[in-house]
Amino acid sequence: MSISWEKDSDGIVLLTMDLQGYSANVLNDDFFRAFDDVLQKLESDDTVRGAVFLSGKKLWVAGADIDSSFGSDDPQYYFDSCQLIKTRFRRLETLGKPVVAALNGTALGGGLELALGCHRRIAIDDDRIRFGFPEVSLGLLPGAGGVVRTVRLIGLQNAMEWLSQNRKYTPQKALKAGMIHALAADQDDLIRQAKEWIRDNPNAQAPWDADERYRIPGGSPSHPRVAQMLAIAPAMVRKETKGIYPAPPAIMAAAVEGAQVDFETAERIESRYFAKLATGPVSRNMITAFWTQLNQIKKGQSRPQNIPPQETRRVGVLGAGLMGHGIAYVTAAAGMDVVMTDRDQESADKGRERIAGILKQQTERGRLDPSEADAILQRVTATADYDRLSGCDLIIEAVFENRELKASVTQAAEAVMDAAGVFASNTSTLPITGLAEASSRPEKFIGLHFFSPVHKMRLVEIILGDKTDDSTLAKAFDYVLRIGKVPIVVNDSRGFYTSRVFSTWTNEGMKMLLEGQHPHSVEMAGLLAGMPVGPLAVMDEISLELASHIRQQTLEDLRASGQPDTPLAAAQRGDHAAPVIEKMLSLKRPGRAGGGGFYEYTDEGKHLWPELTTVFMNGQPQLPMQEMIDRIIWIQAVETARCMEEGILKNAADANLGAIFGWGFAPQHGGPLQFINSCGVSAFVDRAEELAAAWGERFEPPELLRTMAAEGRTFT
Repeated sequence: MSISWEKDSDGIVLLTMDLQGYSANVLNDDFFRAFDDVLQKLESDDTVRGAVFLSGKKLWVAGADIDSSFGSDDPQYYFDSCQLIKTRFRRLETLGKPVVAALNGTALGGGLELALGCHRRIAIDDDRIRFGFPEVSLGLLPGAGGVVRTVRLIGLQNAMEWLSQNRKYTPQKALKAGMIHALAADQDDLIRQAKEWIRDNPNAQAPWDADERYRIPGGSPSHPRVAQMLAIAPAMVRKETKGIYPAPPAIMAAAVEGAQVDFETAERIESRYFAKLATGPVSRNMITAFWTQLNQIKKGQSRPQNIPPQETRRVGVLGAGLMGHGIAYVTAAAGMDVVMTDRDQESADKGRERIAGILKQQTERGRLDPSEADAILQRVTATADYDRLSGCDLIIEAVFENRELKASVTQAAEAVMDAAGVFASNTSTLPITGLAEASSRPEKFIGLHFFSPVHKMRLVEIILGDKTDDSTLAKAFDYVLRIGKVPIVVNDSRGFYTSRVFSTWTNEGMKMLLEGQHPHSVEMAGLLAGMPVGPLAVMDEISLELASHIRQQTLEDLRASGQPDTPLAAAQRGDHAAPVIEKMLSLKRPGRAGGGGFYEYTDEGKHLWPELTTVFMNGQPQLPMQEMIDRIIWIQAVETARCMEEGILKNAADANLGAIFGWGFAPQHGGPLQFINSCGVSAFVDRAEELAAAWGERFEPPELLRTMAAEGRTFT
């Protein structure tokens, strides 16, 4: 059975949830069949004095089974489903017998909602356990009573933090917030406390059922202090979401409306908002990306299936700078020994000091015990001696983007590393096949493109050279999963996938500035498109000097290859935006690191350089905001489709998650290929052709999209 029944001599039932065939307990049909049986027995057995829900798995309950819960387009289906689950949890809450959630593992989403339906919540005091509502990250709200109970438990303002910010809280923080009632030292103590509480509280009820005069902590929406907060809250939510994400305002509406009515009516309000979100495009896109396709990647969709798991034991990192020390840190944090080299001992030691700084931040924030931090640091050896790379079965080169330098360190490292080991280059633009020419074993050479800052960015782009073999890919893939990153696999080309497509939208922003569009409008178009910051702000962080260098290097490589210089090639390297970069460099404004670029930087913050309007605007007509937004989104989607057509990308999951995690493509669209799907391929092609006619052939849809439109196909 999915929920075992064990009644002691006092009539207290220990209900151990252990869903068969699943690595974690999830709320699906199998679970609820067992849950319904348990409810019926609890209600009908007069010898039962109370019940304790415990997990037989590492997690308590992970939440709803997303794979089986979102196959309908009918709002009524989602409303009825929510109401059915709420009915079950309400039966538990009004059982007339005390029920305790003995939280011996993480409870998220629907799992936490089940715990809230119990009268008492006790958790093991372990910082690895987390509680929270991740539904907002899928464009949804908690639909099994989570909004209603959280508001009534901790008040409107505190509930908004828990419900709408996708935070995961430790047991200590959950106790302080009032979401749980007590902590236990271990599982034995947990069960002991639960049973003791049941014996002491035979007539337990939820506080809102026990007292008809029960009031929401902090006050109802009509309370002056709460009303004052609610007067500005919608504007704050709008500022955060840019009007793009419907879930946070829906959570606020469900919370506020539900706080003014009785419990059952509040639950119906919550269900209605859930149904509206579940049938909307944003939740569909986000579920596709952050659940379905992310799980496809983690399950190894792009990994060679015929290669057994590859363990990495000792990793060499060449370069202790910005990228190198970050790679060394995440590797050591995952339990592997690291040898980090640099040109001299002083430089290597500075890299290790940066790692110590990251660890200090983690301990100060309560994310690591000092002993754990010390153990991680002890796994990192900083040296200038390449002989100490002996025995490394994976070496990651993270030196400057210079072919000659990369070639020299490759040869020096390969001379001493494990003869069967893998050599990886952390390059963002240089083709892997060309870099592998310096290797004596090109079949064991691969690209691992990390993103900065390494310890925060979730993506690693794995790039295959022409001679990279399957075992090398498998080892790289398994290593990336082990360090907790999301691996995508792409074939070799200049800029690969992420760097190539990333530059399209920043170039488009600069092109609009060159056309005389107001710089504030350009930045706002990026934000309203769903990008994390505006294109001009991004370019300031990258450095306009670096962008100019990359473009010149691309042009030189093109000439050296003897390939024709087509208008599309010119657009892909950013010729249409180059005059903006060169003008800014001539004005000695290379970007943030150089003291200022498109923005001015002061102790109080940053603001657009006022002279931008003088330099680039001369009374030109201003475009509608939607036209600018479309240009920013369409150019990324068109170029991603080209990468699919050229075979650089292997599948839609890699394309979509690579875009979102790699350069911040608008998450509400679920990635560029999901955006094309949601538009409809035919409609997307029509709009791309309009943009191409107005702004240039860089928007021209590739033949792949025309064929898919004609055949009625979508990206899967």
